[in-house]
Amino acid sequence: MISHSYAETEAIGFETGKSLRKGNVISLRGSLGAGKTVFAKGVARSLGITEAIVSPTFTIVQEYDGTMKMYHLDLYRLSGEDEFESMGGEEFLYPDGISLIEWSEKIDSMLPDDTIYVSITINDDQSRNIEIKEGRN
Repeated sequence: MISHSYAETEAIGFETGKSLRKGNVISLRGSLGAGKTVFAKGVARSLGITEAIVSPTFTIVQEYDGTMKMYHLDLYRLSGEDEFESMGGEEFLYPDGISLIEWSEKIDSMLPDDTIYVSITINDDQSRNIEIKEGRN
């Protein structure tokens, strides 16, 4: 999918969120400023979450309540799998709601086989190419 604006990226997140179910883990991939948090805002809106969604870069994880719990993680500041494990991060890989994980590449081998991968790339014209696929293939 191609997004030409903040609103379109959020709308794609909203549509994706409507099909999510308890236990889903979503890997959000893309460079700084690509729109990972904007996509997460759309997912949150689909779950009836009205709180402001911000990138949890300094807190690492934010928890939100909606029609189901949403955990929003940002692993940008983590060094890798050991640090993720030491903070008890594995519980977010098998959530009692859904988990959206920015910079999940840092824990790639730990992600469940049925992880949903959302890759966002910035095109030359500043539009976003958003690819969504389930599983490692």
